[in-house]
Amino acid sequence: MYNYKTHPFIAAPGVDGSVGPPGLPTSCPPGYTDSSGTPGTSGGTTYVRWGRTVCPNATGTELIYDGLTVGSHFTHTGGAANYICTAKGADVEYHPEATTTNSNLAILYGTEYEIQSGQVLHYLHNHNVPCAVCEVSSRSKQIMIPGRYTCPNTWTVEYSGWLMTEYTDYYRTMYICLDKTPESVMGAAANTNGALIHHVEADCNTGLPCPNYNDSRELACVVCTK
Repeated sequence: MYNYKTHPFIAAPGVDGSVGPPGLPTSCPPGYTDSSGTPGTSGGTTYVRWGRTVCPNATGTELIYDGLTVGSHFTHTGGAANYICTAKGADVEYHPEATTTNSNLAILYGTEYEIQSGQVLHYLHNHNVPCAVCEVSSRSKQIMIPGRYTCPNTWTVEYSGWLMTEYTDYYRTMYICLDKTPESVMGAAANTNGALIHHVEADCNTGLPCPNYNDSRELACVVCTK
């Protein structure tokens, strides 16, 4: 080992300096707290509230936009296999480079409630379906649970409702959670049959346990965040 007394090019140990300024606060994910107990503000999540024009009155949940539920025609084999929440009315914008060529190769259709007499929400039959895109700033995880209308412990209920999809003899789409108290699009109650949504029921002969499943009742759903 070098000795700084006999080897002067090796510096002697210095004196400790003063304590520096504190560091910047840490940033924690939503739902967590840092060492000072301050909730995190980064992250977040979004989801669609099908059947409504507003977002739930839940802490940290805000409306991004409300629109129209649209999809592919129920008789078409092509097109997309999902519903989307598109812009409505004066909010619709076309790119300046869009042409006026009518090719009819891929078409977007409004979505109607197709609900049988005697079922829940039957008064909405043939009306068109609105939607709302919601942002949750204080929670970063989102899940839709079919077959439930309450969320697990520690999760927040955004909204609950009815599991819906296309009719079993038509072409496949997706499962969505329609709000339990849905609205309809004003002035759109004609039987135009573009994209459609129906209540979902269980089949007790395919391995689904009955009870608690029931093959004659409309299935529930819930959208949860955490």
